[in-house]
Amino acid sequence: MAEQAAGQEFDILVLGGGSGGYATALRAVQLGMTVGLVEKGKLGGTCLHNGCIPTKALLHAAEVADHAREGASIGVNTQLNGIDLVAVNKYKDGIIAGKYKGLQGLIKGKGITVIDGEGKLTAANTITVNGVNYTGKNIVLATGSYSRSLPGLEIGGKVITSDEALTMETLPKSAIVLGGGVIGVEFASVWKSFGVDVTIIEGMASLVPNEDASIIKVLERTFRKRGIKFNTGTFFQGVEQSNDGVKATLVDGKTFEADLMLVAVGRGPSTAGMGFEEAGVTIDRGFVITNDRLHTGVGNIYAVGDIVPGVQLAHRGFQQGIFVAEEIAGMNPVIVEDINIPKVTFCDPEIASVGLNEKQAKEKFGDANVESTEYNLAGNGKSAILGTGGIIKFVREKDGPVVGVHMIGSHIGEQIGEAQLIVNWEAYPEDIAGLIHGHPTQNEALGEAAMALAGRPLHG
Repeated sequence: MAEQAAGQEFDILVLGGGSGGYATALRAVQLGMTVGLVEKGKLGGTCLHNGCIPTKALLHAAEVADHAREGASIGVNTQLNGIDLVAVNKYKDGIIAGKYKGLQGLIKGKGITVIDGEGKLTAANTITVNGVNYTGKNIVLATGSYSRSLPGLEIGGKVITSDEALTMETLPKSAIVLGGGVIGVEFASVWKSFGVDVTIIEGMASLVPNEDASIIKVLERTFRKRGIKFNTGTFFQGVEQSNDGVKATLVDGKTFEADLMLVAVGRGPSTAGMGFEEAGVTIDRGFVITNDRLHTGVGNIYAVGDIVPGVQLAHRGFQQGIFVAEEIAGMNPVIVEDINIPKVTFCDPEIASVGLNEKQAKEKFGDANVESTEYNLAGNGKSAILGTGGIIKFVREKDGPVVGVHMIGSHIGEQIGEAQLIVNWEAYPEDIAGLIHGHPTQNEALGEAAMALAGRPLHG
């Protein structure tokens, strides 16, 4: 990485080296701009070190555990002799280390100046790091997020967040997962595969409440079959710790006991104490408010990633970083609305979605102007081989394009690529139905769903 130069001015000065920050930096140097990248921790941020990559490594280990446990059912005489969590963590950390080394090399090779230390916005064009001022013709705020808790719920002891869950060296016999969103169902899925007795507490009416109702129904049914318990529709009140574990109480008085409790109620924006408000940037509940071009309304200050209200996804931050670099370069890049950003939840079964769900489509276009179809993976050869159930659901505007694709099933996240192209290119079911999908793959299930919605189902 380039040497740090005190007082140096850059075309773009980025605060935060996570997915949004380093994407901004890489695209900016590609466009001929000079870049300073301020990072107090490690390049790659939460996604690489405490989020996407480590959790998916654990999920892969969980899948291997399930395969070992169930091998005899397909004639492969394996058995699960136990989970060595220290060894699992070594595998996980090896993946992280490899990706981190690669990212460091990439940043260095592109000539990006990395400024080590905790930065603070001290003027509309200045970030101060370790008492040294650095200036940028443009400033990009990309400070990311943290594992948040609920008001009055202290983290410590047997009450942990995903940060602690990723570094545990022993498994609990039982666990309560507070929160049935993405983080909650992923950890519940991992721990169940590792042999932990898991109960999810979700105050909303269902698990993964932002997904299509058809997807929720399949997930809850499958979780019950797997033995993952959950209580929905009643909010959490408090938790007590003892030498024996934790006791969680809901507002209706119902209680749950376990060895520990994972707080998985989402992530909060990391903006406190960084000088944003003092510089005139508008902050709402910790989030940086921008216009649709990600400009804060102050000087040449932009914001990207988890600190901008919306879905908190690494690839959203990555795309926003590229967008801002191109915006600064005067390229007028195309806005991708949050609703059309692909989303994958890597529990078992996986959930993948993009675009409007059926309820949202009906709210937008009216009940009579929305059509949908569901293709059951029971009819898909590759899914039968994998031993998975699930559905592919297409939602379209009547006589118009597909506005949403929603999927659930083992490994189904790998199909999100075509799904997001369908929605973002506003394809008609008739267009997709004419394309060839390889056999035997789960991908051909998208073709089957399109044929059904186009009025020409081949199997059904």
